[in-house]
Amino acid sequence: MFKRKPAPEPPISTPPVAPPAADVSRVLADLLTKPTQEGVLDAVLSHAALLMGSQQFGGQVRGLGMLRRGADRVAAVLGYPRELLGQEIGGPWASGRARLLSDGSRELYAANGPETATLLDRAGMAGVSLSLVVPMSDRGRPVGALLLDRIGEGTVTPPQQEAVIRFAQAVGPLLGLVGSRDEWRQAARHITGAVVEAVESREFDALGHARAVTEIAMQLGRALGLAGRELDELWYAATLHDLGKIHGEAGHALIGANFLHGIGVLSEAERAVRHHHERWDGQGEPDKLAGEDIPLYARLVAVANAYVRLGEVGRVKAQSGKALEPRLVDLLERALNDLTLRSVQE
Repeated sequence: MFKRKPAPEPPISTPPVAPPAADVSRVLADLLTKPTQEGVLDAVLSHAALLMGSQQFGGQVRGLGMLRRGADRVAAVLGYPRELLGQEIGGPWASGRARLLSDGSRELYAANGPETATLLDRAGMAGVSLSLVVPMSDRGRPVGALLLDRIGEGTVTPPQQEAVIRFAQAVGPLLGLVGSRDEWRQAARHITGAVVEAVESREFDALGHARAVTEIAMQLGRALGLAGRELDELWYAATLHDLGKIHGEAGHALIGANFLHGIGVLSEAERAVRHHHERWDGQGEPDKLAGEDIPLYARLVAVANAYVRLGEVGRVKAQSGKALEPRLVDLLERALNDLTLRSVQE
């Protein structure tokens, strides 16, 4: 039988803080647990600062996250005073193009009146010498922008610019989607898929692997009778199964599970990621679990992963009873036959 086992606001004089350590789990956790545009933008701004190098290339990174709600308003701050939140501010993002501004805040001041300029002065923005402006859009509609300022010595390299721009392009649709709980569920999946594709893009041959494994795993899950929250958990388990490869092949299952540790809504995905390289015969890793002691989602991901890698049901069946659970291998064959039959009938 199948079975499954409020912080005080800083004063205006507070110096800018360094962004937190780079961690995929922080990005996922923030985006999954803050279903508001402001919550999304706060997480996006912090991660974009990390992509820009933080202090690794000299100086610090401060930033503003802008939302377009009629006018452009500050919805997130990093290193700047929180009194900027909610302020209507025009800026160089209005052009709709990502740009590196070697003259720093000159265009920002030029786009605003004296009252706003005084506010920017108090925030310490007059001395900015280098800024990266990255607009964000949803299906061609401007939804916001990131303004990232390099403070002190240092530069912004072309790879850093490209990383920030690609990330902003991936998350831009979230700002257009987040408006209801149902839309947030779709948005959470969107950013999860975007993060995974960013990891996969480091190795061209892996691009699209997670999506293919997820499609097969979901077919198996439905055929098994999973529904609702169970299918959501399986989706994350399959999508994130190779997340640990951001640090290479060796030990990636444990590394991926560690990324997800502490994210309550992904606890089942964490278990599946950790154990998706266990074997039905107990000769797998990392814990040499055998049979139904292996979590159900891990067993499902293992079968889907094998099919995507091997490409033929016959080759997958050769692993039945060894690496893979026999009943799930049989279920895979039936599910694929049913899918083929429906395709012919249509």
